[in-house]
Amino acid sequence: MKYLYEYFSNIRKEQKRKKEKKLRFAARRKFFDGMLYCLMVTALSAVIITLLFIIFYIFKSQAGFLNLEFLTSAETGILPMIMTTLYIVLVSIAVALPVGLATAIFLNEYSGNSSLIKILRLAIDTLAGIPSIIFGLFGLLIFCRMLNFGQSIIAGSFTLSIMILPVIIRTTEESLKSIPDSFREGSLALGATKFQTTVYVVLPSALPGILTSVILAIGRVVGESAPVLLTVGLTKNMPRTIFESGRTLTIHLYYLTNEAVRPEDFGIAFATASVLVILVVIINTSTKILTSNFRKKLGDI
Repeated sequence: MKYLYEYFSNIRKEQKRKKEKKLRFAARRKFFDGMLYCLMVTALSAVIITLLFIIFYIFKSQAGFLNLEFLTSAETGILPMIMTTLYIVLVSIAVALPVGLATAIFLNEYSGNSSLIKILRLAIDTLAGIPSIIFGLFGLLIFCRMLNFGQSIIAGSFTLSIMILPVIIRTTEESLKSIPDSFREGSLALGATKFQTTVYVVLPSALPGILTSVILAIGRVVGESAPVLLTVGLTKNMPRTIFESGRTLTIHLYYLTNEAVRPEDFGIAFATASVLVILVVIINTSTKILTSNFRKKLGDI
């Protein structure tokens, strides 16, 4: 009896130790979870506060220069810069999007894992890491001089379209990879060809990701300065065609801050920066709305 009592007593003690160990582990895990949650909330708050501070500082420092006349006047305002920026964005996306989309479809849907494909992927990754000034020198040599475009919107657009190709290709490819294989298998089982499956099944499902790649590409085009300075120029005139020179908003901002000779130049520079912020917000919001609508339509199918 004594041995049985000791045996069951040891079992109870062991169970009690295990229970206490589990409770300590649960309390420690809860503490670390709470600490990590606080760190994430702090990081998120820091990002939001920094963004709001930058936006507030930009709009506060524009000192009343941002008005309707500033936006619509070709002589005292920035209408030529806005039009040049829009021209460059439209032409760059029109050139880069079909090429990038076709390349991403080929890499994800048709290519295998051969040595040639590995070299192609390496070339795309290398292209993404080249400094923008190198693209500017390339555009100056090839498009401005060899092809005799001169410093023009078309030369800058071709240069920037090469720059944004890796962004479009990689983002679109990841979007295509996220489409389940069951979509493709179901389409092929119903008698559709590989091309029909890609065009009518895969691409519509990947459209939100493709729009995301367009957003990222537009953001890079709008924010670039070195390639634009070398290939588009500094001419402050209203471009009538894409074969003329011009000045983008970023170049105008750089020129005002770097060559400021009047007291109001910094106010005009901050007003230009405010327009850039508003332009980016409008583009991102519009694309997000389109993406949300496409996702709703895909959910209804």
